[in-house]
Amino acid sequence: MEIPSEALYGIATARAMENYHITGTTLRKYPEFIRALALTKKACAVANRKIGLLPDDVYRAISFACDELIDSEEHHHHFAVDVIQGGAGTSTNMNANEVIANLAARFLGVPIGEYSVVNPNDHVNLCQSTNDAYPSAAKLAVVLKHGIVVEALKKMIVSLRAKGDEFQGIIKMGRTQLQDAVPMTLGQEFHSFAATLEADLTFLERNVDQMYEMNLGGTAIGTSICADEAFSEEAVAALSELTGLPLRSPQDFIEASSSTSSFLLFSNILRRVAVKISKICNDLRLLSSGPRCGFNEINLPAVAPGSSIMPGKINPVIPEVMNQVCFQIMGTDASIAHASEAAQLQLNVFEPLIVYNLLNNMDMMERGLNTLRVKCIDGITANEEVCKKSVENSIGIVTALLPLIGYKKSSAVAKEALATGRPVAEIAATYATVAEINALLHPASMTRARKLDARGVCLETPAASG
Repeated sequence: MEIPSEALYGIATARAMENYHITGTTLRKYPEFIRALALTKKACAVANRKIGLLPDDVYRAISFACDELIDSEEHHHHFAVDVIQGGAGTSTNMNANEVIANLAARFLGVPIGEYSVVNPNDHVNLCQSTNDAYPSAAKLAVVLKHGIVVEALKKMIVSLRAKGDEFQGIIKMGRTQLQDAVPMTLGQEFHSFAATLEADLTFLERNVDQMYEMNLGGTAIGTSICADEAFSEEAVAALSELTGLPLRSPQDFIEASSSTSSFLLFSNILRRVAVKISKICNDLRLLSSGPRCGFNEINLPAVAPGSSIMPGKINPVIPEVMNQVCFQIMGTDASIAHASEAAQLQLNVFEPLIVYNLLNNMDMMERGLNTLRVKCIDGITANEEVCKKSVENSIGIVTALLPLIGYKKSSAVAKEALATGRPVAEIAATYATVAEINALLHPASMTRARKLDARGVCLETPAASG
């Protein structure tokens, strides 16, 4: 095959470029993955030099080449293979081996494509196989990239907490099954959004350590064929030193050569975040519905005209686009699960699909969260009077009277209020004093636990409740 004279890749990459026209997305889109491949190859070179398998000049050349890829994206466009490929990532591994070998050759003054001094297979891939180098680099890429999702999620939680504080004094009706339930504050609603995401932030931060297990040195199927007996320990130690991460070797290399459980777990966590974010977006769309014929409790920032035919219509486009991000992440988590399950015997050949989806999902989640926060959450305002009237007109507040007049009488009050349109407090006065009823129906009192006596009378004054 003919290869462009300026290309740093070689014939294995060129064949892959010819064979795989699948996604149209090449490795160059993922700089973290390229850096992770270079870090992995540099760690292997360090180990091979230490155990006496690489001459000093070849080691220095490979180390220089890897640093070129780690420190800059100047040469990343030579990573030209489609991310989805057959061969369990062999084309990706060889793309890295060839680029590094040619950069090393240039460092030594050898023509590009002349592999007699630094060979992609014999030197850059020494003591390795795609089956240990590729998953090790892929795990490291997830670790390097996951920080952007963590940071975006932290900022989202801060924004939701701030809105919760801002809206803490605004009374409104809570709803179950889209029916009136009992009063709450709009602040409580937004604080609950933040709280549900905080749990997932903890999972996201803690479980990335499952990616720290590197099967470097297991080579083809985990038996370490063609690797020096000291290589695995030295390579993982070198990679730990290069990255500052507490990386470790697996207890069972054969199990590790076919296992994708760490990827599966991380994808599950991203899916869980997506499910919760999508639910929040659903709620925002409902709460802002209207403005005349919906809930209209909050206003979302107007970022674009909502219709090509209906003048003045403004749609909740930012929550809608975040919903779609979440659907994509939920769907590709299913793809990752199928790819994980499809492993056969000593290898999972479908790791490229897993890696592609994970890296894409992290990109989409980070961009989606930042878009939702900046263009929607931070600019939300409340329609306080609408919220207040919904409480004043609701039958649901009768629930607050249960401790005092019981379920049967409360049901009668609700039924009469619904039939006649009379206020709940007025009807309930049949069963208790006005002061007792008003104390239980005080807005602030209804949004939290209260101090009651044995009869169910609220012992707090409205001022204390407020």
